Amino acid sequence: MLDETAKGVFTIAATPFLPDGALDTQSLDRMVDFYLEKGATGLTILGMMGEAGKLTAAESASVIETVCARANVPVVVGVSAAGFAAIEALTAVAMDKGAAGVMVAPPGSLRTDKEILGYYRTVGERLGDVPWVLQDFPLVTGVKIDTDIILKIVEECPRCVMLKHEDWPGLEKISALRKASDAGARRISILCGNGGQFLLEEMLRGADGAMTGFAYPEMMADVVRLMSAGDETAARDLFDAYLPLVRYESQPGLGLAIRKHILAKRGAIAHPTVRAPGPKLSADTLAEVETLIARQEARLAGL
Repeated sequence: MLDETAKGVFTIAATPFLPDGALDTQSLDRMVDFYLEKGATGLTILGMMGEAGKLTAAESASVIETVCARANVPVVVGVSAAGFAAIEALTAVAMDKGAAGVMVAPPGSLRTDKEILGYYRTVGERLGDVPWVLQDFPLVTGVKIDTDIILKIVEECPRCVMLKHEDWPGLEKISALRKASDAGARRISILCGNGGQFLLEEMLRGADGAMTGFAYPEMMADVVRLMSAGDETAARDLFDAYLPLVRYESQPGLGLAIRKHILAKRGAIAHPTVRAPGPKLSADTLAEVETLIARQEARLAGL
């Protein structure tokens, strides 16, 4: 089961589709093996970049069952939904299939600190003994969760064991949370998102690793390993080699299509399909990706 000691890289997994948009179940096993080979210490499925909102309930259950059966690392399942009944239902499926925990983002309707705290109190009550991750991603949800509210949630909800930190700018939030835990607040795991763009700084501020996606997940695993070993210089050199592609893949609206294109190119999935509605990559974009990959490989060869 997921707990407060979780660290490393919980790779946000893509959901593979066939060219006609059908779920590609064969690629799920291939993708899991790829992520594990590249150093994932955990997997997160049915997240925002996993196109969870485009899946049927049956498809979601199929993804959960296949990934949990294949993976030998903890699997976190995104169960965010508009209502608690849907959250509870998907959580039951996830835990029955062997997930280590679930992740819940706030609905965009929350506006005040009181509403946010009340919402997560109810999440804690409804999920019972299931360990869960608080996803703090205001750029997408529109819900700004202040540090004090996170600390109150952690204090009142003992099964909240992890923060998926995706605030931006949010480095000061990490520092404040770690300062609070040093002063006696319950310490939970902090894994960070935003495509790994700030992974080095996040680790320096006290994060335990990453929970995000990138077409080269080994970069995140190696950076976390090097930073944990105290070799900041080597971590920076490695990160710098990948940074142009990290930046390019982080484009809102287009990033998932770029990531899937590269994952297919690397053999992690069979097809780069983004389920409709989704973007198509132009010839110019594909050419830019190829240039960035070539320059990345040249930089890595020089390390």
